[in-house]
Amino acid sequence: MTIRNLEGLFAPGSLAIHGPNAQAAALPGLIISRLQASGFRGRTALINLEAPDEADSWPVFASIADLTFTPDLLIYLGPAEAAPATISQAAELGVKAVALQSAGYESWSEATVSAAMQAARQHAVRLIGPGSLGVAAPHAGLNLLATREAPQAGDLALIARSGAVVNSILSWASSRKIGFSGVASLGQRSDVDGGDLIDYFASDYRTRAILLHVEAVHNPRKFLSAARAAARSKPIILIRSGRSRDAAASGNTHAGRLTRADAVYESALRRSGILRIADLDELFEAVETLTRLKVPKCQRLGVIANGRSLATLAADRLQDGRAELAELDAETLDSLQPLIRPGTQPGNPLTLPEGAAPEAVEQAVTAMLASTSVDGVLVLAAPNPFVPGEDVARAIANAADKDKRRLGRRKAVVAAMVGEDPLPRASLDFARVPVYASPAEAVRSILYLKRSAEAQEALMASPPSLPSDFSPDVEDARAIVTAALKEGRSMLDPAETAALLFAYRVPMIETHLARTIDQVRQMAGSLLERHPACVVKAWSTALPFKSDIDGVRLGIESSDAAAQSAQELIDLVARTHPTARIEGFTLQPMLEAKHGLELFAGLGDDPSFGPVIAFGQGGTSVEVSGDVSLELPPLDLNLANQLIRRTRVSRLFPAFRGHPERDMQAVALTLMKLSQITIDLPQVRELDINPLVALPQGVLALDARIVVGEAPVQAGRAGSSRLAIAPYPQEWEQTLTLREGEKVFVRPVRPEDEDLFRAFFEQVSPEDLRLRFFAPVKDFDHRFLSRLTQLDYARAMALAAIDPETGDLLGVVRLHADPDHKTGEYAVMVRSDLKGRGLGWALMKLIIRYAEVDGIDTIKGEVLKENTSMLTMCEALGFTMITSPDDPAIALVTLSVKSAAATMDGPG
Repeated sequence: MTIRNLEGLFAPGSLAIHGPNAQAAALPGLIISRLQASGFRGRTALINLEAPDEADSWPVFASIADLTFTPDLLIYLGPAEAAPATISQAAELGVKAVALQSAGYESWSEATVSAAMQAARQHAVRLIGPGSLGVAAPHAGLNLLATREAPQAGDLALIARSGAVVNSILSWASSRKIGFSGVASLGQRSDVDGGDLIDYFASDYRTRAILLHVEAVHNPRKFLSAARAAARSKPIILIRSGRSRDAAASGNTHAGRLTRADAVYESALRRSGILRIADLDELFEAVETLTRLKVPKCQRLGVIANGRSLATLAADRLQDGRAELAELDAETLDSLQPLIRPGTQPGNPLTLPEGAAPEAVEQAVTAMLASTSVDGVLVLAAPNPFVPGEDVARAIANAADKDKRRLGRRKAVVAAMVGEDPLPRASLDFARVPVYASPAEAVRSILYLKRSAEAQEALMASPPSLPSDFSPDVEDARAIVTAALKEGRSMLDPAETAALLFAYRVPMIETHLARTIDQVRQMAGSLLERHPACVVKAWSTALPFKSDIDGVRLGIESSDAAAQSAQELIDLVARTHPTARIEGFTLQPMLEAKHGLELFAGLGDDPSFGPVIAFGQGGTSVEVSGDVSLELPPLDLNLANQLIRRTRVSRLFPAFRGHPERDMQAVALTLMKLSQITIDLPQVRELDINPLVALPQGVLALDARIVVGEAPVQAGRAGSSRLAIAPYPQEWEQTLTLREGEKVFVRPVRPEDEDLFRAFFEQVSPEDLRLRFFAPVKDFDHRFLSRLTQLDYARAMALAAIDPETGDLLGVVRLHADPDHKTGEYAVMVRSDLKGRGLGWALMKLIIRYAEVDGIDTIKGEVLKENTSMLTMCEALGFTMITSPDDPAIALVTLSVKSAAATMDGPG
């Protein structure tokens, strides 16, 4: 389930409260009084509940069976053990949603929750709670919250598990006159969860931003898919509690131990465009800022203050937050010259006189906002006995208001009225300028805008193309893993590890596995014929970290010395780890890489989000250095480069002090190959490459280990995939034969296809573009194209038909599923010069087959009635057609997938 029947929670036409009351004695009266105060106009009733004084006019029924109407929403206050039977009765009657409400957090047994879910599932009844404080939708006149403050109507959606968090946020919002489009207290999550509600509020036109409190995510793929879709149009702000209660990461590899739960959450939220904040203070600041301002970019900032120390203090904090102080152009500097404090130069930060007149403040803010190099301005004003704070605030508000009326990109203005108590908010609130009492708060505020804009940009990033020559030997690698699992082993031996990495084109130093001392002597002799020295390493599944036992011998120059080293390692382990056994020895040539940079790359395994890619500084101290970054697969080269740049060791890639530049792109490609392993081989549970040496040209793995196991089934995964983010669906690559025998290659659209689409649209006539997009389209910019190429394969598919000889895009068909994954909206377009060859027909048949496989019941679309060729094809395929009630020029077309798929034959 996703958003189905959620209107029963947030827009019910009628409701009933069911007893007997097993909660606080005052709870029924509080719920009823809140509902009456909110102006609810639907029918109401009490069931098996004594009417409190507040409900003297409510009808009372002995049971659900006695009701004279079917309520959309049932509020259940009875005992836990009776809930499943009550929910079953409500479901049979046609109730859409049940709120398992209480006055505070309440936890039911797993068996009771499971029984309640089972009772609700057959009729798609939605459950929230148990332990929920209730829900509210102020615009619909609905407030059922057992909270101290009632939410005002506004544009912020609040979703939280903790009742204390809900109470705190509502109290803070009440004092700031901040309103809500909806509030949901989840309690002990049973059915309705954060992913469902993100989807619901993403489509709610009244909601401008979504605020989340979570402790854990139980269905990561659904949650991340919903968040990625919503974050494209409205900010999502999240606070996570429970980091101190997270279980410690464990494993037989560094990557396994580095995959700490909160760091994985950080990666997942960043990948989804969610702005994560640390505590309630930051949450309040972020809400105030992001609900007032929405800017496409906020990297290059200007600072204005009536005092040099105040200006530099803010500039220092901005620098700490990795914001950039904008370089002002000459024209802007000239306009600021008359306004500055005597004895200073115009620049950024800009220092005004301590007693600067409000008119000067307004002129300075206006001039800086007019600069093309500035994305936003931070204005700080210290109190002055000769200039009223209200007048300065009004000047800042005037400048911000004038900038909003200017043509061009929206820019941010944030104010700090330092030390003012109370803050002069009136004019700034009216101009929607966030205002704070300290420089630190104001800086954090504008940094939220920066991070939010970066998250939006990351969602639309266009990655570089993947190397066309990367073609791993998947079957060879799979055979290695399968053989180990059949033998009951959980770790590949060094030779198998090297072979698996070789199958994925990860360069690894020549590696041999010797089982006996004699084999060590023989292999060392062979190596030393070609190399001046070799390395001997102990291998034991019981001792995965060789550095813990001093298990490496370097610089060996003879076969006898190699055999002696092996014997020493046997003796050492026997003394220090008597229960362990050396199972063999790894022999490698000694690498002489004067300019090599030792790195770490690996795969960890998170119980919620599945595979995680880790990268950082290599060596034995990888777990304690703290210089590690994590990312969820699948990766492309763009995401791989971002992963690298988040570490300190990335600063060592450029040339410096006699060291040549290291090949960062080769490292990024290696990380992408590890990502592909997670897609192809779900049985690979952990993997270490340490060190991975970055060279001036290429990379070389010097040591690696791989842990394997049966792939667990995780919530929200399709098939055998363990990934929380749906990977590229390679299984939909195929060749189609058209009517005249012409062959075209069809594959899913990829993020790097922007240039392909741009060239395609240049060969589509303006009339065909108008028929497809319902309006003339002239500008195929990055933002437009990214929405066509950046797909969440969990809820959308686009198939591109490509000329196998030229690589040109010939046509494309797409299907975007609704959050319930029952209905999909289609669109199809072929190049104007290719009409009549059957390509559009073939693509439509293919997307119908995709919908059938994906479980979608109905395909829908909107077609301009003048697009007669499209309507003719729809009729032939079995679509039904009606006129749109909103526009008589548009036909609404609908197809039953099951019936259509049963009648299809070939593609043409």
